Amino acid sequence: MNRLFRLVTALLVICPGLLLPATAAEKQQIRIVFLSQTQKVPPALSNLDPFIQNKGVKGAEMGVADNNTTGQFTHQQYILKSIQAPLGADITEVFKQQVGPDDVFIVLNLPDKDLLSVADLPEAQNKLIFDAASIADRLRNQQCRPNLLHLLPSRAMRADALAQYMLKKRWRKWFLVTGPSADDQRYAAAIKRAAKRFGMKLVAEKKWTHTYDARRTAQSDVPVFTQGVDDYDVLVVADEQGLFGEYLSYRTWLPRPIIGTQGLIATAWHRTHEQWGAVQMQNRFKELAGRWMEEQDYAAYLAVRAIGEATVRTGSSQFQAVKDYLFSNDFALQGYKGKPLSFRNWNGQLRQPVLLAAARSLVAVAPVEGFLHPETELDTLGYDRPESQCHFGE
Repeated sequence: MNRLFRLVTALLVICPGLLLPATAAEKQQIRIVFLSQTQKVPPALSNLDPFIQNKGVKGAEMGVADNNTTGQFTHQQYILKSIQAPLGADITEVFKQQVGPDDVFIVLNLPDKDLLSVADLPEAQNKLIFDAASIADRLRNQQCRPNLLHLLPSRAMRADALAQYMLKKRWRKWFLVTGPSADDQRYAAAIKRAAKRFGMKLVAEKKWTHTYDARRTAQSDVPVFTQGVDDYDVLVVADEQGLFGEYLSYRTWLPRPIIGTQGLIATAWHRTHEQWGAVQMQNRFKELAGRWMEEQDYAAYLAVRAIGEATVRTGSSQFQAVKDYLFSNDFALQGYKGKPLSFRNWNGQLRQPVLLAAARSLVAVAPVEGFLHPETELDTLGYDRPESQCHFGE
Protein backbone atom coordinates (compact mmCIF):
# COMPACT_ATOMS: atom_id res chain seq x y z
CA MET A 1 0.00 0.00 0.00
CA ASN A 2 2.82 2.42 0.91
CA ARG A 3 4.54 1.65 -2.39
CA LEU A 4 1.34 2.43 -4.36
CA PHE A 5 0.86 5.64 -2.38
CA ARG A 6 4.40 6.78 -3.16
CA LEU A 7 3.87 6.02 -6.89
CA VAL A 8 0.64 8.04 -7.08
CA THR A 9 2.25 10.91 -5.16
CA ALA A 10 5.19 10.96 -7.55
CA LEU A 11 2.89 11.06 -10.58
CA LEU A 12 0.95 13.96 -9.14
CA VAL A 13 4.15 15.89 -8.47
CA ILE A 14 5.37 15.33 -12.04
CA CYS A 15 2.01 15.99 -13.70
CA PRO A 16 -0.62 17.40 -11.30
CA GLY A 17 -3.47 17.08 -13.83
CA LEU A 18 -2.73 13.53 -14.94
CA LEU A 19 -5.02 11.73 -12.52
CA LEU A 20 -7.55 14.50 -12.04
CA PRO A 21 -10.52 15.14 -14.32
CA ALA A 22 -10.37 18.41 -16.21
CA THR A 23 -12.86 20.99 -15.06
CA ALA A 24 -15.18 22.67 -17.52
CA ALA A 25 -12.96 25.75 -17.43
CA GLU A 26 -9.88 23.71 -18.38
CA LYS A 27 -11.55 21.97 -21.29
CA GLN A 28 -11.40 23.22 -24.85
CA GLN A 29 -14.97 24.20 -25.63
CA ILE A 30 -16.20 23.53 -29.17
CA ARG A 31 -19.52 25.08 -30.10
CA ILE A 32 -21.74 23.60 -32.79
CA VAL A 33 -24.84 25.39 -34.11
CA PHE A 34 -27.76 23.46 -35.57
CA LEU A 35 -29.95 25.79 -37.63
CA SER A 36 -33.30 24.83 -39.12
CA GLN A 37 -36.62 26.47 -39.87
CA THR A 38 -40.17 25.54 -38.97
CA GLN A 39 -41.84 23.99 -42.00
CA LYS A 40 -45.43 24.30 -43.09
CA VAL A 41 -47.14 20.96 -42.52
CA PRO A 42 -48.00 19.57 -45.99
CA PRO A 43 -51.27 17.79 -46.77
CA ALA A 44 -51.15 14.26 -45.40
CA LEU A 45 -50.30 11.82 -48.18
CA SER A 46 -50.50 8.83 -45.87
CA ASN A 47 -51.43 8.17 -42.26
CA LEU A 48 -48.53 5.71 -42.10
CA ASP A 49 -45.85 8.43 -42.24
CA PRO A 50 -46.58 11.32 -39.86
CA PHE A 51 -44.90 14.64 -40.61
CA ILE A 52 -41.78 15.16 -38.49
CA GLN A 53 -40.96 18.77 -37.71
CA ASN A 54 -37.30 19.77 -37.38
CA LYS A 55 -35.62 16.59 -38.53
CA GLY A 56 -31.94 16.41 -37.73
CA VAL A 57 -31.67 17.99 -34.32
CA LYS A 58 -31.92 14.66 -32.47
CA GLY A 59 -29.16 13.27 -34.66
CA ALA A 60 -27.02 16.29 -33.79
CA GLU A 61 -27.74 15.75 -30.09
CA MET A 62 -26.65 12.13 -30.30
CA GLY A 63 -23.50 13.17 -32.15
CA VAL A 64 -22.62 15.69 -29.46
CA ALA A 65 -23.12 13.04 -26.77
CA ASP A 66 -20.72 10.73 -28.62
CA ASN A 67 -18.21 13.55 -29.07
CA ASN A 68 -18.32 14.33 -25.37
CA THR A 69 -17.64 10.68 -24.53
CA THR A 70 -14.33 11.05 -26.34
CA GLY A 71 -13.93 14.57 -25.00
CA GLN A 72 -13.66 13.25 -21.44
CA PHE A 73 -10.25 11.86 -22.39
CA THR A 74 -9.11 14.64 -24.73
CA HIS A 75 -10.18 17.52 -22.44
CA GLN A 76 -12.66 18.81 -25.01
CA GLN A 77 -16.28 19.76 -24.44
CA TYR A 78 -18.83 19.96 -27.27
CA ILE A 79 -21.78 22.29 -26.88
CA LEU A 80 -24.80 22.22 -29.20
CA LYS A 81 -26.85 25.34 -29.82
CA SER A 82 -30.11 24.56 -31.62
CA ILE A 83 -31.84 27.39 -33.49
CA GLN A 84 -35.21 26.89 -35.13
CA ALA A 85 -36.22 29.91 -37.19
CA PRO A 86 -39.94 30.70 -37.29
CA LEU A 87 -42.02 29.84 -40.33
CA GLY A 88 -41.47 32.47 -43.03
CA ALA A 89 -38.56 34.19 -41.28
CA ASP A 90 -35.61 35.56 -43.26
CA ILE A 91 -33.06 32.87 -42.55
CA THR A 92 -30.09 35.12 -43.26
CA GLU A 93 -31.27 37.61 -40.64
CA VAL A 94 -31.73 34.80 -38.14
CA PHE A 95 -28.18 33.68 -38.89
CA LYS A 96 -26.76 37.20 -38.42
CA GLN A 97 -28.59 37.72 -35.15
CA GLN A 98 -28.11 34.35 -33.46
CA VAL A 99 -24.86 32.89 -34.83
CA GLY A 100 -21.88 34.53 -33.19
CA PRO A 101 -18.36 35.15 -34.49
CA ASP A 102 -17.02 32.31 -32.33
CA ASP A 103 -19.52 29.80 -33.78
CA VAL A 104 -17.30 28.15 -36.39
CA PHE A 105 -19.23 24.92 -37.03
CA ILE A 106 -22.76 25.18 -38.43
CA VAL A 107 -25.09 22.30 -39.29
CA LEU A 108 -28.02 23.30 -41.52
CA ASN A 109 -31.32 21.62 -42.28
CA LEU A 110 -32.63 24.12 -44.83
CA PRO A 111 -33.95 24.24 -48.41
CA ASP A 112 -31.38 24.64 -51.20
CA LYS A 113 -31.91 28.35 -51.76
CA ASP A 114 -31.48 29.11 -48.06
CA LEU A 115 -28.31 27.00 -47.91
CA LEU A 116 -26.71 29.18 -50.56
CA SER A 117 -28.00 32.38 -48.98
CA VAL A 118 -26.36 31.45 -45.68
CA ALA A 119 -23.13 30.14 -47.23
CA ASP A 120 -22.70 33.37 -49.21
CA LEU A 121 -23.02 35.70 -46.21
CA PRO A 122 -19.85 37.63 -45.37
CA GLU A 123 -20.34 36.48 -41.77
CA ALA A 124 -20.18 32.84 -42.92
CA GLN A 125 -16.94 32.88 -44.89
CA ASN A 126 -14.82 31.66 -41.98
CA LYS A 127 -17.32 29.05 -40.86
CA LEU A 128 -17.64 25.41 -41.87
CA ILE A 129 -21.23 24.77 -42.92
CA PHE A 130 -22.51 21.20 -43.00
CA ASP A 131 -25.55 20.60 -45.21
CA ALA A 132 -27.71 17.90 -43.61
CA ALA A 133 -30.70 18.13 -45.95
CA SER A 134 -29.99 18.80 -49.62
CA ILE A 135 -29.51 16.14 -52.31
CA ALA A 136 -29.16 18.65 -55.17
CA ASP A 137 -26.45 17.85 -57.71
CA ARG A 138 -26.06 21.49 -58.68
CA LEU A 139 -24.85 22.35 -55.14
CA ARG A 140 -22.02 19.84 -55.68
CA ASN A 141 -21.21 21.21 -59.14
CA GLN A 142 -21.74 24.64 -60.67
CA GLN A 143 -23.25 26.12 -57.49
CA CYS A 144 -20.77 24.66 -55.00
CA ARG A 145 -19.30 26.78 -52.20
CA PRO A 146 -15.87 26.28 -50.56
CA ASN A 147 -17.32 26.49 -47.03
CA LEU A 148 -20.26 24.11 -47.67
CA LEU A 149 -19.98 20.35 -47.07
CA HIS A 150 -22.72 17.87 -47.98
CA LEU A 151 -23.58 14.86 -45.82
CA LEU A 152 -26.40 13.16 -47.78
CA PRO A 153 -25.87 11.29 -51.06
CA SER A 154 -26.77 13.45 -54.05
CA ARG A 155 -29.41 12.49 -56.59
CA ALA A 156 -26.63 11.34 -58.92
CA MET A 157 -25.18 9.06 -56.23
CA ARG A 158 -28.60 7.54 -55.57
CA ALA A 159 -29.32 6.98 -59.25
CA ASP A 160 -25.89 5.42 -59.79
CA ALA A 161 -26.45 3.08 -56.84
CA LEU A 162 -29.71 1.86 -58.38
CA ALA A 163 -28.10 1.50 -61.80
CA GLN A 164 -25.26 -0.61 -60.43
CA TYR A 165 -27.68 -3.05 -58.84
CA MET A 166 -29.87 -3.14 -61.94
CA LEU A 167 -26.80 -3.92 -64.05
CA LYS A 168 -25.88 -6.74 -61.68
CA LYS A 169 -29.40 -8.14 -62.09
CA ARG A 170 -29.23 -7.49 -65.86
CA TRP A 171 -32.41 -5.45 -65.73
CA ARG A 172 -31.24 -3.00 -68.38
CA LYS A 173 -34.50 -1.85 -69.98
CA TRP A 174 -36.13 1.00 -68.08
CA PHE A 175 -39.52 2.67 -68.30
CA LEU A 176 -39.28 6.08 -66.62
CA VAL A 177 -42.31 7.83 -65.09
CA THR A 178 -41.73 11.41 -63.93
CA GLY A 179 -43.89 13.57 -61.69
CA PRO A 180 -44.77 17.24 -62.22
CA SER A 181 -42.47 19.01 -59.75
CA ALA A 182 -39.08 20.57 -60.47
CA ASP A 183 -37.45 18.12 -58.04
CA ASP A 184 -39.03 15.23 -59.94
CA GLN A 185 -37.44 16.57 -63.11
CA ARG A 186 -34.06 16.77 -61.37
CA TYR A 187 -34.34 13.21 -60.11
CA ALA A 188 -35.30 12.06 -63.61
CA ALA A 189 -32.22 13.85 -64.99
CA ALA A 190 -30.05 11.92 -62.52
CA ILE A 191 -31.70 8.67 -63.60
CA LYS A 192 -31.03 9.44 -67.27
CA ARG A 193 -27.40 10.23 -66.49
CA ALA A 194 -27.01 6.94 -64.60
CA ALA A 195 -28.69 5.01 -67.42
CA LYS A 196 -26.23 6.42 -69.94
CA ARG A 197 -23.28 5.91 -67.62
CA PHE A 198 -24.01 2.22 -66.98
CA GLY A 199 -25.36 1.26 -70.38
CA MET A 200 -29.07 1.09 -69.57
CA LYS A 201 -31.76 1.66 -72.18
CA LEU A 202 -34.72 3.97 -71.59
CA VAL A 203 -37.34 2.20 -73.67
CA ALA A 204 -40.11 4.64 -72.69
CA GLU A 205 -40.67 7.82 -70.72
CA LYS A 206 -43.98 9.27 -69.56
CA LYS A 207 -45.09 12.23 -67.46
CA TRP A 208 -47.59 11.66 -64.67
CA THR A 209 -50.17 14.39 -65.22
CA HIS A 210 -53.15 13.18 -63.19
CA THR A 211 -54.26 15.89 -60.76
CA TYR A 212 -57.00 13.99 -58.96
CA ASP A 213 -56.68 11.67 -55.98
CA ALA A 214 -54.38 8.85 -57.07
CA ARG A 215 -55.58 6.62 -54.21
CA ARG A 216 -59.10 6.56 -55.62
CA THR A 217 -58.20 6.17 -59.27
CA ALA A 218 -54.97 4.14 -59.24
CA GLN A 219 -56.73 0.83 -59.71
CA SER A 220 -58.12 1.88 -63.08
CA ASP A 221 -55.65 4.55 -64.22
CA VAL A 222 -52.26 2.90 -63.63
CA PRO A 223 -52.89 -0.11 -65.92
CA VAL A 224 -54.00 2.23 -68.70
CA PHE A 225 -51.10 4.60 -68.07
CA THR A 226 -48.52 1.81 -68.26
CA GLN A 227 -50.14 -0.01 -71.16
CA GLY A 228 -48.45 0.05 -74.56
CA VAL A 229 -44.88 -0.38 -73.32
CA ASP A 230 -44.30 -4.06 -73.91
CA ASP A 231 -40.61 -4.61 -73.33
CA TYR A 232 -39.08 -3.25 -70.13
CA ASP A 233 -37.48 -4.79 -67.05
CA VAL A 234 -38.24 -2.19 -64.36
CA LEU A 235 -40.48 0.82 -63.92
CA VAL A 236 -38.42 3.76 -62.64
CA VAL A 237 -40.35 6.40 -60.70
CA ALA A 238 -39.35 10.03 -60.12
CA ASP A 239 -41.82 11.25 -57.49
CA GLU A 240 -39.94 12.87 -54.62
CA GLN A 241 -43.07 14.15 -52.87
CA GLY A 242 -44.75 10.77 -52.95
CA LEU A 243 -47.85 11.99 -54.74
CA PHE A 244 -48.42 8.91 -56.91
CA GLY A 245 -45.43 6.57 -56.86
CA GLU A 246 -46.71 4.34 -54.07
CA TYR A 247 -49.78 3.47 -56.12
CA LEU A 248 -47.89 2.01 -59.08
CA SER A 249 -46.85 -1.25 -57.42
CA TYR A 250 -49.04 -4.25 -58.29
CA ARG A 251 -51.17 -2.11 -60.63
CA THR A 252 -49.01 -1.85 -63.76
CA TRP A 253 -50.17 -3.49 -66.99
CA LEU A 254 -47.17 -5.80 -66.95
CA PRO A 255 -45.81 -7.37 -63.74
CA ARG A 256 -42.62 -5.39 -63.20
CA PRO A 257 -40.60 -4.24 -60.15
CA ILE A 258 -40.67 -0.55 -59.15
CA ILE A 259 -37.47 1.38 -58.37
CA GLY A 260 -36.56 5.03 -57.86
CA THR A 261 -38.25 7.26 -55.32
CA GLN A 262 -40.64 4.44 -54.46
CA GLY A 263 -40.33 0.66 -54.45
CA LEU A 264 -36.62 -0.10 -54.24
CA ILE A 265 -35.09 3.20 -53.10
CA ALA A 266 -31.54 4.48 -52.70
CA THR A 267 -31.00 6.21 -49.37
CA ALA A 268 -28.35 7.25 -46.86
CA TRP A 269 -30.11 5.51 -43.95
CA HIS A 270 -33.07 3.19 -43.50
CA ARG A 271 -34.87 1.58 -40.60
CA THR A 272 -34.17 -1.90 -42.02
CA HIS A 273 -30.38 -1.41 -41.89
CA GLU A 274 -28.86 -3.69 -39.23
CA GLN A 275 -25.27 -4.44 -40.28
CA TRP A 276 -21.94 -3.01 -39.04
CA GLY A 277 -23.27 -1.82 -35.69
CA ALA A 278 -26.36 -0.16 -37.18
CA VAL A 279 -28.70 -2.00 -34.78
CA GLN A 280 -27.08 -0.29 -31.80
CA MET A 281 -27.26 3.03 -33.64
CA GLN A 282 -30.97 2.51 -34.39
CA ASN A 283 -31.75 1.55 -30.79
CA ARG A 284 -29.86 4.47 -29.30
CA PHE A 285 -31.66 6.91 -31.55
CA LYS A 286 -35.09 5.43 -30.81
CA GLU A 287 -34.40 5.71 -27.09
CA LEU A 288 -33.38 9.35 -27.53
CA ALA A 289 -36.04 10.53 -29.99
CA GLY A 290 -38.89 8.04 -29.62
CA ARG A 291 -38.98 7.41 -33.38
CA TRP A 292 -36.96 5.94 -36.22
CA MET A 293 -33.89 7.78 -37.46
CA GLU A 294 -34.51 9.73 -40.68
CA GLU A 295 -31.93 10.63 -43.30
CA GLN A 296 -31.57 14.17 -41.98
CA ASP A 297 -30.95 12.85 -38.46
CA TYR A 298 -28.24 10.57 -39.80
CA ALA A 299 -26.69 13.43 -41.78
CA ALA A 300 -26.66 15.75 -38.76
CA TYR A 301 -25.13 12.98 -36.65
CA LEU A 302 -22.36 12.47 -39.22
CA ALA A 303 -21.72 16.22 -39.41
CA VAL A 304 -21.27 16.50 -35.65
CA ARG A 305 -19.14 13.37 -35.52
CA ALA A 306 -16.96 14.69 -38.36
CA ILE A 307 -16.40 17.87 -36.35
CA GLY A 308 -15.53 15.76 -33.32
CA GLU A 309 -13.10 13.56 -35.24
CA ALA A 310 -11.33 16.53 -36.83
CA THR A 311 -11.04 18.59 -33.65
CA VAL A 312 -9.74 15.62 -31.68
CA ARG A 313 -7.15 14.71 -34.30
CA THR A 314 -5.94 18.27 -34.85
CA GLY A 315 -6.38 19.50 -31.29
CA SER A 316 -7.80 22.67 -32.85
CA SER A 317 -11.21 24.28 -33.22
CA GLN A 318 -10.03 26.79 -35.83
CA PHE A 319 -11.69 26.96 -39.23
CA GLN A 320 -8.69 26.37 -41.47
CA ALA A 321 -7.07 23.61 -39.43
CA VAL A 322 -10.30 21.62 -39.21
CA LYS A 323 -11.18 22.17 -42.87
CA ASP A 324 -7.73 21.06 -44.03
CA TYR A 325 -7.99 17.89 -41.97
CA LEU A 326 -11.51 17.07 -43.19
CA PHE A 327 -10.29 17.26 -46.79
CA SER A 328 -7.09 15.33 -46.15
CA ASN A 329 -6.42 11.65 -46.79
CA ASP A 330 -6.04 11.13 -43.04
CA PHE A 331 -9.70 11.81 -42.28
CA ALA A 332 -11.93 8.75 -41.87
CA LEU A 333 -15.36 8.65 -40.26
CA GLN A 334 -17.30 5.66 -38.95
CA GLY A 335 -20.73 5.66 -40.56
CA TYR A 336 -22.08 2.20 -39.64
CA LYS A 337 -22.11 1.17 -43.30
CA GLY A 338 -19.07 -1.07 -43.53
CA LYS A 339 -16.55 1.39 -44.95
CA PRO A 340 -14.91 4.55 -43.59
CA LEU A 341 -16.43 7.77 -44.92
CA SER A 342 -14.47 10.75 -46.20
CA PHE A 343 -15.02 14.05 -47.99
CA ARG A 344 -14.32 14.60 -51.67
CA ASN A 345 -11.86 17.46 -51.64
CA TRP A 346 -13.12 18.85 -54.94
CA ASN A 347 -16.76 19.51 -53.98
CA GLY A 348 -17.34 18.80 -50.29
CA GLN A 349 -19.49 15.68 -50.83
CA LEU A 350 -19.22 12.96 -48.21
CA ARG A 351 -18.20 9.66 -49.78
CA GLN A 352 -20.37 6.87 -48.43
CA PRO A 353 -22.08 3.59 -49.31
CA VAL A 354 -25.70 4.00 -50.40
CA LEU A 355 -28.37 1.65 -49.06
CA LEU A 356 -30.84 0.04 -51.47
CA ALA A 357 -33.94 -0.71 -49.45
CA ALA A 358 -37.52 -1.84 -49.84
CA ALA A 359 -40.18 -1.03 -47.28
CA ARG A 360 -39.26 -3.82 -44.88
CA SER A 361 -35.89 -5.16 -46.04
CA LEU A 362 -32.42 -4.01 -46.98
CA VAL A 363 -31.79 -5.40 -50.48
CA ALA A 364 -28.21 -4.33 -51.23
CA VAL A 365 -25.52 -1.78 -50.50
CA ALA A 366 -23.78 0.18 -53.25
CA PRO A 367 -21.15 0.39 -54.60
CA VAL A 368 -22.01 -3.11 -55.75
CA GLU A 369 -19.19 -5.65 -55.86
CA GLY A 370 -17.37 -5.58 -59.18
CA PHE A 371 -17.50 -1.83 -59.81
CA LEU A 372 -13.90 -0.69 -59.55
CA HIS A 373 -12.17 2.68 -59.26
CA PRO A 374 -8.44 3.59 -59.22
CA GLU A 375 -8.75 5.36 -55.84
CA THR A 376 -11.91 4.24 -54.02
CA GLU A 377 -14.99 2.33 -55.15
CA LEU A 378 -17.10 4.93 -53.35
CA ASP A 379 -16.26 7.34 -56.16
CA THR A 380 -18.17 5.15 -58.62
CA LEU A 381 -21.27 6.83 -57.16
CA GLY A 382 -22.09 10.35 -58.28
CA TYR A 383 -19.85 12.88 -59.99
CA ASP A 384 -16.23 11.75 -59.95
CA ARG A 385 -13.37 14.23 -60.01
CA PRO A 386 -13.03 14.42 -63.84
CA GLU A 387 -16.80 14.92 -64.21
CA SER A 388 -17.17 17.57 -61.53
CA GLN A 389 -17.68 21.25 -62.26
CA CYS A 390 -16.42 22.13 -58.78
CA HIS A 391 -12.77 22.01 -57.71
CA PHE A 392 -12.58 24.43 -54.77
CA GLY A 393 -10.63 22.12 -52.45
CA GLU A 394 -7.73 21.24 -54.72
